[in-house]
Amino acid sequence: MTNEARTPLAGLRVIESSLLGPAAITTHLADLGADVIKVESPSGDYVREMTWPIIGGVSLLHYHINRGKKSITLDLRTPEGVEVYKDLVRGADVVVEAMRPGSLARRGLGYEDLASLNPKIVFCNISGYGMTGPYKNLPAHGIAFDTWAGIVNPAYDEDGFCYIPEHASIGMHAGPMFGAMTILAGVIRARETGRGSMMEIGQSDAAAYMDWYRSESWIAYERPEDEVTGNKADDYVRRAPGTAGMKEGVRYQMYESADGHVLLMASEQAFWKNFCDCVGRPDLFERWPGSKFADHARGNRELQVQLRDIFKQKTSEAWIRLGDEKNFPIAPVNTPKTLADDPQFKDRFQLLPHEKHGADMLPFPVKIVGEELPAPSKAPTVGEHNHHVLGEVLGYDKDRIKALEEAGALG
Repeated sequence: MTNEARTPLAGLRVIESSLLGPAAITTHLADLGADVIKVESPSGDYVREMTWPIIGGVSLLHYHINRGKKSITLDLRTPEGVEVYKDLVRGADVVVEAMRPGSLARRGLGYEDLASLNPKIVFCNISGYGMTGPYKNLPAHGIAFDTWAGIVNPAYDEDGFCYIPEHASIGMHAGPMFGAMTILAGVIRARETGRGSMMEIGQSDAAAYMDWYRSESWIAYERPEDEVTGNKADDYVRRAPGTAGMKEGVRYQMYESADGHVLLMASEQAFWKNFCDCVGRPDLFERWPGSKFADHARGNRELQVQLRDIFKQKTSEAWIRLGDEKNFPIAPVNTPKTLADDPQFKDRFQLLPHEKHGADMLPFPVKIVGEELPAPSKAPTVGEHNHHVLGEVLGYDKDRIKALEEAGALG
């Protein structure tokens, strides 16, 4: 591979020990060209059977989070398996323990053990609640991090039973993202100083951090009202903390269009004037010009009735086009089902096709101008790359590989 064709993370080797969703921490690195070797037990990561949909007998979750990786099986209950793991670490930059903290240490493969073999190693644990605190050993799945962080509110059905409402998952995605970013920071420092590091992240922590605006708003509102107020546009009266304060908005609100919904965001006075002029209703601006900034015309039902009728007159596509032409902020209101049909989505995302990858998937979202990231390889079957990793990566000869197989090190 020439320098011009090198991927951003070419030459970065990551050894991953993972179960289930936290393995997404290295997906970002693999998408950018890192060599990620997923070390699995002989029975494999049961992520392949978890959640829905199941595509050709394999879960979408596995296809997505383990794409671009190599799989090798090692039985770490055997001394031979442990020695192979150590050999992998000697030539690696990163070790990821995407499971309960201490899982590798119990096999003699904790950070201190591995740092003695490779002082530059960056070791990262990603778990549900992190390495400390009363919940550190509490079993959990992805939704737990969002309920813990206050992101998902309980709902009740018509029979009065409580249920989990539809919601966007935060912790299971944000934790891996922050972890990957911090891993790269650790690698940069290790390459400069020769000193590795141990880091850890709880997916619950990441969920709370991603929703910082709401939680910090509540904290701010615990201070005296003469110190922490609302906006000038609201006469400095506090509205409900965080995004809950959007409910009474009028100039910043969702409206039904002729064929769906759109989000109007004309909270700046200049944008509001542009909108009123565009729809031929300068009288709306003259009557309710509002403040220069951050004015949602909160609670103005009379204006809201007018806007409700106006927006029903055109399709969502027509409104988006007008916002672009006349310079006022407006956005489509898509659903997970309709998003793939959105023209902006189609322009920005070229789906990884199921014919090659097992499932239709969104590619890595960041673009490198003038370059094209290669498509990741299909998520591996259990132990698919045993011989490749042992022979090509570690340089073991056929006799040594055969001896490992006979010793049960590969399962």
